[in-house]
Amino acid sequence: MLKSSGYITFHGNLQKNVQSQSVEGNIYELWIEVPDIAKKAMPGQFVSIFLNDKSRLLPRPISICSVSSDKTSLRLVYRVTGKGSGTEFLSTMPRGAKIDLLGPAGNGFPLDSTDTVLIGGGIGIPPLLEIMKRLKGRRRAVLGYKGGSPFLKDEFEVYGRVYTASDDGSIGVKGTVMDAVLKNEIDLNHATVMACGPLPMLRALKEYCTLYDIKCYVSLEERMACSIGACLACVCNTVEKDSHSCVNNARVCKDGPVFPAEEVVL
Repeated sequence: MLKSSGYITFHGNLQKNVQSQSVEGNIYELWIEVPDIAKKAMPGQFVSIFLNDKSRLLPRPISICSVSSDKTSLRLVYRVTGKGSGTEFLSTMPRGAKIDLLGPAGNGFPLDSTDTVLIGGGIGIPPLLEIMKRLKGRRRAVLGYKGGSPFLKDEFEVYGRVYTASDDGSIGVKGTVMDAVLKNEIDLNHATVMACGPLPMLRALKEYCTLYDIKCYVSLEERMACSIGACLACVCNTVEKDSHSCVNNARVCKDGPVFPAEEVVL
């Protein structure tokens, strides 16, 4: 896995009014001009955003969707989780607003795969776009939606073949991403699988890849507080003992969020 180069808080500027940048329903995007982070950011890493609201002291971790071609700006695609939430506050910030970010944080996906299948579900789709862009060789993506509009699908298609699934059957195969893999007879045997999405999806994918001895990386999501590995609020269960805590845990914000699937208990 790629190791993060350290944690520094930088000042950024919102480049777009995110109220006019709804991607689909309650999913929004924004671009933040922050060259010091953008030039170091790797696929699979995240930033933590301080909202300049004294009632919300803890930063909000959001995965990096993509980096601008000139490596000066980050694109974040996130879900507004409810009225009064930090993400709703973020979605109302005006163009040009000042914002503080910590990052790039965490460990990202490996870049050495030459035959890759990316599997994303729901809001786990955006963190896979930058790795789809940067990988060399054969790239395929399997994207799972609840329904509605297949957000970001057209951007993935620029770099490789895309398969889809949805809960209601309105987009691609009716069912899960694993249903799409099986129905489309996607050969994973010689590929590296990289996935991000809800825990049941990752659990099913790990079981499949373990059964057929397929290399698989998963990006995990946990509630975070410090985002630098100090508070142990975001630990996940691991197969081996962690050298930091001497128990079978790993810090998602520091040791992850990307892990080899065989190292974590899902």
